Amino acid sequence: MDNSGKEKEAIQLMADADKKVKSSGSFLGGMFGGGPHKVEEACEMYCRAANMFKMAKNWSAAGGAFCKAARIHMQLQNKHDSATSFIDAGNAYKKSNPNEAIKCFNAAVDIYTDMGRFTIAAKHHISIAEIYESELVDIEKAIAHYEQAADYYKGEESNSSANKCLLKVGAYCAQLEQYQKAIEIYEQVGANTMDNPLLKYSAKEYFFKASLCHFIVDELNAKIAVEKYEEMFPAFSDSRECKLLKKLLDAHEEQNSEGFTEAVKEFDSISRLDQWHTTLLLRIKKSIAGDEGDLK
Repeated sequence: MDNSGKEKEAIQLMADADKKVKSSGSFLGGMFGGGPHKVEEACEMYCRAANMFKMAKNWSAAGGAFCKAARIHMQLQNKHDSATSFIDAGNAYKKSNPNEAIKCFNAAVDIYTDMGRFTIAAKHHISIAEIYESELVDIEKAIAHYEQAADYYKGEESNSSANKCLLKVGAYCAQLEQYQKAIEIYEQVGANTMDNPLLKYSAKEYFFKASLCHFIVDELNAKIAVEKYEEMFPAFSDSRECKLLKKLLDAHEEQNSEGFTEAVKEFDSISRLDQWHTTLLLRIKKSIAGDEGDLK
């Protein structure tokens, strides 16, 4: 479907809205034209134009139009409408200009936190984190926004949402070799979930991840950690993850590279290990003398 007509219509609507805003600010417009009413009309026109730009897939123009609407809402003290327009702008810019999208989401977050709406602010910190993850590939900044989202969720007692954000942080910290921070997160989330009947099955996975981080830092630390997790969460002892860790610890102590690889292969044949686990296991295996550094 050809939406080029929509784009022309949108451009004209933007021009008309701009005129309304200018005339509302003039002396005569203020005296005779009902200034605020004109501005409100202009705001509606910007939003209509933005939606037409969306239909024409002109995402940058749509973002710009929503931004104009957001700023006018702010002038009129319509905070909620301003934040909503900034979010609409961010979602449009996400498809064409990630940096502008982040600016818009940040503007919305500032409004929501000012209004005490921390749960929705957290949600949009995640939107920013995801742009840093996938579009701009700035993992440190993604971590900062996931952490902020987790803080806001915790403050609002949304613990499962906070845990999801923390697990993202933990995974990235381990990749960036910030093992101590990753360990603290996995232990905290594991402790939070092990007493919950619906979530306790996941706790063994978090203690497994914490153990792998310990293992990279120090073999003895890993042994002590595994024992601690078994005491804290007896179900961990019977898990395949715990049995694998003990085999790996034995192989590492004996500097048995083949035994290490066999244990990983055996586990992987039943429960597929993802890229994150494989990366950490390779880092551990490389510390065995004379190892070639693969798991084949």
